[in-house]
Amino acid sequence: MKFSLALAAALFLPVLVNAQYGDPTSASSDTNTDTYPTSSTAAAAAPSSSSAVPPSNSTHINVQVGAGGLVYSPSNFTASNGTTVTFFFPSGSISHSVTEGSFANPCVYLAAAGGNPAGFDSDLQAGKEFTIQITNDQEPVWFFCKNTGHCGLGMVGAINAPTTGNTYAAFVAAAKALGANEVPLSDTGPVTGGVGAVATATPGPTTGTASPSSTTTSSSSSAASHLVANGLFALLAAAFGMTLA
Repeated sequence: MKFSLALAAALFLPVLVNAQYGDPTSASSDTNTDTYPTSSTAAAAAPSSSSAVPPSNSTHINVQVGAGGLVYSPSNFTASNGTTVTFFFPSGSISHSVTEGSFANPCVYLAAAGGNPAGFDSDLQAGKEFTIQITNDQEPVWFFCKNTGHCGLGMVGAINAPTTGNTYAAFVAAAKALGANEVPLSDTGPVTGGVGAVATATPGPTTGTASPSSTTTSSSSSAASHLVANGLFALLAAAFGMTLA
């Protein structure tokens, strides 16, 4: 009886040690990842910004701002009257804006003039969202990022742009033609209102939810492994106690 228990302990103790503390030689181990991280767990720990943006539909279009570079995604699209467009600004050290401009002046804020209202402006943001609603789908809405140099590098967008003449492609080319000569704009704070599309509120916290990463799953399965291992250790300890008594 004593020999059988000793043999069982010899066979199972290494397994229990690996279950509780992780086997550093196994690439698939999801325990103790601080010491032995794998590429899969490292990638999952940082969900992409796209996972935080809800899908668009026929009445609501979602736009990622600065995700993967100085771009809006999508940057050129059509939207009918009443459609809401929400711009999602990812968290990070680089802030961006959605500032309404004009085709004639692609990197200049659309100020009120001749009885026409001023354009909307989210101002520079990170980790926020900003929503506008289309009020005149017969009129193009041109917008750009006012962070210094971004518009001159082509960070512009258009809603309901013509397919000939003053096209989105021509707007991008005009912005890039300015290049380093783009006039820097000051941070004056968000502006509601707009021409062709109206913002009724200033930017607010992002409501899109990112899908959970596998880090949470790994932690849960790690905790479960620890519980199982601890339980088996307790059983073996009790068996040894009975044998030695």
